[in-house]
Amino acid sequence: MILSDKENSASKNFIITAVIWLVVGMSLGLTGAIEFVAPDLSSNIPQLTFSRIRPAHINAVAFGWLSMANIGIVLYIIPTLTRCKLYSEKFANFICYVWNFAIFAGVLCLLNGYSEGREYAEFPVPIDIIVVVGLISLSYNVYLTVLNRKVKKLYVSLWYMLGAFFWMPIVYFIGNRTFVRLDGLNDGIVNWFYGHNILGMWFTTLGVGIAYYMIPKLSGRPLWSHSLSMLGFWTIAFFYAPTGTHHILQSPVPEWLKALAVVFSVALVIPVITVLTNFFMTMKGNWWQVANNLPLRFVLTGALFYFVTCIQGPFQATRSVNWYIHFTQWVPGHAHVALLGTFSFFDWGAIYYIFPRVTGKQIYSVALARAHYWFTFIGFLIFFAAFTIAGLVQSAGWHLGIPVGQWVVELVPYWIYRALGGAMMWFGNILLLFNIIQTVRGVKPLDEPTVEPAMVPPGLARV
Repeated sequence: MILSDKENSASKNFIITAVIWLVVGMSLGLTGAIEFVAPDLSSNIPQLTFSRIRPAHINAVAFGWLSMANIGIVLYIIPTLTRCKLYSEKFANFICYVWNFAIFAGVLCLLNGYSEGREYAEFPVPIDIIVVVGLISLSYNVYLTVLNRKVKKLYVSLWYMLGAFFWMPIVYFIGNRTFVRLDGLNDGIVNWFYGHNILGMWFTTLGVGIAYYMIPKLSGRPLWSHSLSMLGFWTIAFFYAPTGTHHILQSPVPEWLKALAVVFSVALVIPVITVLTNFFMTMKGNWWQVANNLPLRFVLTGALFYFVTCIQGPFQATRSVNWYIHFTQWVPGHAHVALLGTFSFFDWGAIYYIFPRVTGKQIYSVALARAHYWFTFIGFLIFFAAFTIAGLVQSAGWHLGIPVGQWVVELVPYWIYRALGGAMMWFGNILLLFNIIQTVRGVKPLDEPTVEPAMVPPGLARV
């Protein structure tokens, strides 16, 4: 039913459609990667030109996959931590269907050349309105659930999730030309306030909040330090907002704004240290669990990539390094290690744990889930290395004054490796989609219930 009132039905629907959007978004991304090697692929097909494929890929992955997966996971975690039902399951299901319609229409618009032309904010006016209304509606549902909670103290995951649902409607409203129109350089400043804060005030806060729930739950260990986790939350809240200008340090932006962006970007090492210290100290003496607990392996792999992301971020925000690597393949490599390497791995781990519990069914195949892990992990390592090395080759070419026509030939092997890594990840996520479909269909699982304990719903008996 579209407006089902069944407990956890909204979480299930958001997760299922998120996985579908993951495959759609990665198919678009893989097409774009192949076009670097075979540019004639899009001849006479306007919808497949790279200038249309890229924004469609980004928005499908950011708002179709990652946002919907985060929302679906949060709609399970919040009722669990508050010990009360979601305020309105029907309303959440309605938002799920409307959100899917908005992303579908938005991607079609982008493929056909209808765009607002702002980085990460390309959706046309009607889509922006639907997304903002959807975010406000979800925030309303989430906050009322927490207000009706049966426990007094808020666990750290709730702080991160409530923060995300407070900040994101504001960030999205400010960052889209539909609502805020400025000219010239001011438009660039606002655009990168938006572009960086959907990462920091939406994907980071939800992703870290999910990891703070999953790591203690999957490892069976209490969180190492609640105080440290709260320090991390409030320092993210304080330091993240002004950092977006580090994307345009070479433009004639006011110097005080550049300095503020660089200083606050470097200061983000503080919440990063708190988060990673908490994650790894919680796992102290229990790393052996990674061998036989697949959801935990996904989440901790995400934590490893979070470390890489947050070493790179402050480092490349400094003026001297930013000058060297700006406008190179290094930058999209860094963007992918955050959204694909960190937060997608968090979500995959959470989905393998949560999906059996919202469906009441055992995951169809643990072997397929393991294959999904290795294809995405190895594929991402190849993909990320190709981006990073290609970026350094570009930087060296520009720095030495070598004509572009000479050094660009050196990038071709890295574009091939980029497409190869992308193809491996794409195939891994095809396996995930097949696994989810078979689980929803109720096909008899291929494994005994004891194979992966964290992937078995509570109602199933264990041998």
